[in-house]
Amino acid sequence: MSKLHRYELTVAWTGDLGAGTSAYDAYSRDHLVRVGNKVAIEASSDPAFRGDAARHNPEELFVASLSSCHMLWYLHLCATNKVVVTGYVDEAIGTMQEEPGGSGRFVDVLLRPNVTIGAGGDVELAARLHHEAHRYCFIANSVNFPVRCEPSINVSTL
Repeated sequence: MSKLHRYELTVAWTGDLGAGTSAYDAYSRDHLVRVGNKVAIEASSDPAFRGDAARHNPEELFVASLSSCHMLWYLHLCATNKVVVTGYVDEAIGTMQEEPGGSGRFVDVLLRPNVTIGAGGDVELAARLHHEAHRYCFIANSVNFPVRCEPSINVSTL
């Protein structure tokens, strides 16, 4: 039997500069993302769309969600398969295509996890588990574009 999980959050616009949305350039794209009692995320739109470059934007957070989900599944699978991970850094890249009318969509995300496993660890198994992680990732299973993974596995010398 399947289970349903709900994720509730609040997105609050904080960008009224005094004239509301009376003109396209009259307001800020700043907003806060709040989830329960956690620290709020200061967000905006991408600077290409009049956003604040110092704040996170939805596109970055979307790519981060894909990367985080993959990583968490990967760590789980490594733990259950006795692969000891001692380091994990993903330099993910998302590609969004903007259409002439202003709409757009993501067309590709590339995950590039650099993983360090304990001395004597099984490098081949560690690499294969990335394919399993991708198969289980909730977020990757919810998108309609390729999510590619090009991992590198290093073995600790300690």
